[in-house]
Amino acid sequence: MLNALPHPVIMVAPDGRIADANVAAEQFFEASIPMLRRNLLRELVPFGSPLLTLVEQVRRSGVAVNEYKVDLATPRNPGERLVDLHVAPLAEYPEHVIVMLQERTIADKMDRQLTHRGAARSVIALAAMLAHEIKNPLSGIRGAAQLLEQSAADEDRQLTTLICDETDRIVKLVDRMEIFGDERPVEREPVNIHVVLDHVKRLAQSGFGRHIRFVEDYDPSLPPVLANRDQLVQVFLNLVKNAAEAIGEDASDGEIHLTTAFRPGVRLAVPGTNARVSLPLEFCVRDNGPGVSDDLMPHLFDPFVTTKPSGSGLGLALVAKIVGDHGGIIECESQPRRTTFRVLMPIYSGEGGASEDALSSQTS
Repeated sequence: MLNALPHPVIMVAPDGRIADANVAAEQFFEASIPMLRRNLLRELVPFGSPLLTLVEQVRRSGVAVNEYKVDLATPRNPGERLVDLHVAPLAEYPEHVIVMLQERTIADKMDRQLTHRGAARSVIALAAMLAHEIKNPLSGIRGAAQLLEQSAADEDRQLTTLICDETDRIVKLVDRMEIFGDERPVEREPVNIHVVLDHVKRLAQSGFGRHIRFVEDYDPSLPPVLANRDQLVQVFLNLVKNAAEAIGEDASDGEIHLTTAFRPGVRLAVPGTNARVSLPLEFCVRDNGPGVSDDLMPHLFDPFVTTKPSGSGLGLALVAKIVGDHGGIIECESQPRRTTFRVLMPIYSGEGGASEDALSSQTS
């Protein structure tokens, strides 16, 4: 029964050693049960982890306790490993404690993705309003400036040119926002993600990323993804451009890592149905720039949020919309010199979509 549970469960002996564990715990700690039994609990969790204190508290009081959103990341298991802890005593085994871990990472990803999609929908409504209410008056302003330019003195023509240039700039901004309101179905086909990433890398190396060293770590066995190739190029070109700008032109050791991998286990419910789509294809863009500030992180994919002096704050919002329209998820994890944008996508089923059968054939 324990091995059938999807959550890691371990039993801790009075001396702090792992007495037993289920299969999910083996996967979580990336060690077999014989290996786990040779370790103390404190050797598997971060130094000073609240889990150690909870185990001692339960052992002394004999009362079960819970703790939420505890990070169990270690050098052996790097990255964010947020879990909810459920610690309880075992009456049949004196001073033994049972610990169940419930990973929060995937649930938080789903919550944030729903927020990203909600932000994109708000931009769609705003884009439609701007297109109708702003572009028409702007054309009149530009036409009036051109008429004034014909009779203006030489010293005043700089002002009329300025009016025309700024009007054109606003029109371009509105045009970019109109992309959010385009609900027409896009043509999709099986796309080799490595061809897309190679194309993006070549574009970057010929322009804004010529001072950056690119590192590729691809899984050549990945199946294709059902997508619009041009939109995927737009997504990853935006992510790579942001990474290059974060590194800066003065950095001598700037690196951008492009990785692809197969990560089974992530499933997303389809609204309005009982279907669940698997998202096993993972595509990452990682840079060694200064990282994203903690106060900006919750709003990173919101429209008009940017740290660039001349940025519009629409790039990542558009990326989130395109990925969401493809049935995927985009996430960002950031710390100094290690910022990762991770895109999770469904695989191509061979029947015009993604399905559980496709996942089964890939994992079998």
